Amino acid sequence: MPLGLRFRKPKNELEQGGRPPARPAERASEMTRKCPDCGKEIPLGVLWEGGDTCPCGHCFPMRVRRRVAFLTDPDSFTELFGALESRDFLGFPGYAKKLRNLRESTGEREAVLCGEARIEGHACALFVMDPYFLMGSMGTVVGEKIARLFEYAAQKRLPVVGCAVSGGARMQEGILSLMQMAKTSAAVKRHGDGGNFYLALLTDPTMGGVTASFAMQGDIILAEPGATVGFAGARVVEQTVRKKPPADFQKAEVLLAHGFADAIVPRAGQRRVVASLLAIHERRRPDEKGL
Repeated sequence: MPLGLRFRKPKNELEQGGRPPARPAERASEMTRKCPDCGKEIPLGVLWEGGDTCPCGHCFPMRVRRRVAFLTDPDSFTELFGALESRDFLGFPGYAKKLRNLRESTGEREAVLCGEARIEGHACALFVMDPYFLMGSMGTVVGEKIARLFEYAAQKRLPVVGCAVSGGARMQEGILSLMQMAKTSAAVKRHGDGGNFYLALLTDPTMGGVTASFAMQGDIILAEPGATVGFAGARVVEQTVRKKPPADFQKAEVLLAHGFADAIVPRAGQRRVVASLLAIHERRRPDEKGL
C-alpha cells in the first residue's frame, strides 16, 4: 500500500455518495427523548415548545430557570439570596466533590432559586426547586433560602408562589437538614398570619420532609398531572406493610380525590391559573396609592 494512503482520512458521506453530514441545528431537531408513559420517541423540539411536556401529557423534569421563565413575565424575575451555598460541615464522604460537580453542571449554587417576579403583571415572591441539583433535596441552605423568602414576602406583603420538587431532606447534612422542616413551616405560618397568600405547586416528585413541611402548607395547592407526592417512598411502604401499593399510589390524582390538593393543572395552563389566583388574592402594598 502506498505510504500516502496509510494516513488518508476515511471517506465522508459525500464521498460515499450519501447525504451531507447534518448541521448542528439539524442534529438537534432529530434528537428525541422517550416518554415513560406513552413509550414514544418525542423530538426535543416538540418537548421544548410544549414546556417539556409530551403530547400524551407526561411532564418531564424542568430546569429551574426554564420554569421561572415559563411562569413569569419576561425580565421580571430578580433573584434573592443567590450567594448562599451549602458546605460539607459534617465531612460526609464525597459530598464536597458532589456539590462542586453539581454547581458546575447546573450553573446553580443550590437546589432552590428564590426571587421576586411578576406573573401576568401580578407581583409575587417565588421559589422554584431544582430537580437537577441533588433532586431538590432540602439541606440547610435550601431551608434557609425558603424561610428568608417567606420573611421577605411577609415584610413586603407579597404572595408566595412555590414550585416544589424534592426527594426529601438531604442526608449528607444530617439532623440540621431535618431541622429545616420546622424552620420553613414557622416562616410559612408567620407569612400567613399577616394575611398573605401562599400558592404551592407540586411537581414530580415531591417527597419526604419537603412534603411534610412547606410543600403542603399552601392556602391553595396545585399539582402537575401524574406527580408523585408523599412522605415515605412506595418501596419503603411496601416493605413496612408487606403489601404492594396500588399503581396510582401517591399520585397527584389520588391527592385530589382525597382533598389533599385543590386542582391538577397541566403545565400549559399553569401560568394562567396561577395569575388568576394571584389576582383573586391580591393585596396592595403599603407604598401603593389608595392605602
